[in-house]
Amino acid sequence: MSGRYRILLPILSLAVLLAAVFYLQPRAMSYFGLNLLFNLAVPIALATIAQMMIIMVNDIDLSIGTFVSFVACVTATFLNETPLLGAGILLLSIMVYAAMGALIHIRQLPAIVVTLGMSFVWAGLAVLLLPSPGGASPGWIRTLMTVKPPFVPMAVVACILIAAVTHLLIMRSATGTLLRAVGGNTQAVLRAGWSVTKLKAGAYALAGLFGVLAGMCLVGLTTSADANIALRYTLLSIAGVILGGGEFVGGRISPVGAVIGALTLSLAGSFLSFMRLSPDWQIGAQGAILILVLAVRLVFARNGNRWKEAKNG
Repeated sequence: MSGRYRILLPILSLAVLLAAVFYLQPRAMSYFGLNLLFNLAVPIALATIAQMMIIMVNDIDLSIGTFVSFVACVTATFLNETPLLGAGILLLSIMVYAAMGALIHIRQLPAIVVTLGMSFVWAGLAVLLLPSPGGASPGWIRTLMTVKPPFVPMAVVACILIAAVTHLLIMRSATGTLLRAVGGNTQAVLRAGWSVTKLKAGAYALAGLFGVLAGMCLVGLTTSADANIALRYTLLSIAGVILGGGEFVGGRISPVGAVIGALTLSLAGSFLSFMRLSPDWQIGAQGAILILVLAVRLVFARNGNRWKEAKNG
């Protein structure tokens, strides 16, 4: 699938969904309305980028939701009350992510099993920190997340910055090229003399970093934390990456597309609410939207391949 269609389809799906929301609720077409629509999009976008870092090296992370919940609990307790200790715990958690990536490669372990096991570890630690909802957001995080820039809400500005920074990091830098090469052709990276173990550890460390940022932003928006606050982020992050044009193999990802995919999934919940669909059906309906977009992407991909074959033939 060409890079043009890889980013065109996420943009088109977001535009169609946004138009549908504005049609159902015209008052959403305002600064305040957009702020409500995308209020929780920033932590979802950051979690999606974290998942993208793992998918980029042909792995998958089933622990990102519980990890974000753990970070939220640390942020609402230690980072708020004893900032240095809280920062140390968060730094250590990023190092654990890096070690997990190195271990998966060295021992040739299935990432899906290792990350699933780690999800129970993060969930257990989160419950130990906050057995019941509570804690408080550090003032500086709350202030940062409630800034009101002119013209467009903070959530939209933040998502644009996330997309721009990750695009430059992954698509335009030498390090990003190497990381994508690990997913695209590991043997070529080895023959070039690079350490795949270090590169995988680096990809997982970046995932941990974005997971930490997601948890901190989430607490800044909710002002408190809960051990189960971000459990659904695991599936949302995977869906966001795939919706944004990413693929499970070959190192084929799109940072901009991943952020747009996260925005689309955030918007889908509001769209279904405006349609007055029962919450019991909303998760299934979100899945149907995802399947529809992927079906369209598959059609574009097949047509593109046929066009190439006809041109070369």
